[in-house]
Amino acid sequence: MKIALGSDHAGFKLKTLLAEKLKNDGHDVLDLGAYSLDPVDYPDFGEAVGKAVAGGEADFGVACCGTGIGISIAANKVKGIRAAVVHDVTSAMLAREHNNANIICFGARLLGESVALDALDAFISADFEGGRHERRIAKLTALDAS
Repeated sequence: MKIALGSDHAGFKLKTLLAEKLKNDGHDVLDLGAYSLDPVDYPDFGEAVGKAVAGGEADFGVACCGTGIGISIAANKVKGIRAAVVHDVTSAMLAREHNNANIICFGARLLGESVALDALDAFISADFEGGRHERRIAKLTALDAS
């Protein structure tokens, strides 16, 4: 799989760790920045990851900022994106299974590295269940047009 990653300065170290794990697992990684701890604005990177996923450059996205919230809001502004802030393996798995999320967002100041690594594995390996969730995803998709 090809996975786009982005972060602001607060999420830089976690993004780097997650990118290394994805590479070691055999995934292609598209690193969209940030590339250092120098202060930058999370909306720029949430948008970049969102556009890469929505545009088909990547199968999924990973976005990190201090809380995961700001970068997820930015990514969700891109049509076709369902970015979910996750806090553990269960929320990561359900984001895919129930919400068909295509970007996973992490709060680097809130989550330990091992939890983030495990959550990433859960997200990547989970599949959308469809069924009763299809109707809800269709409603979310309709919001893109409003």
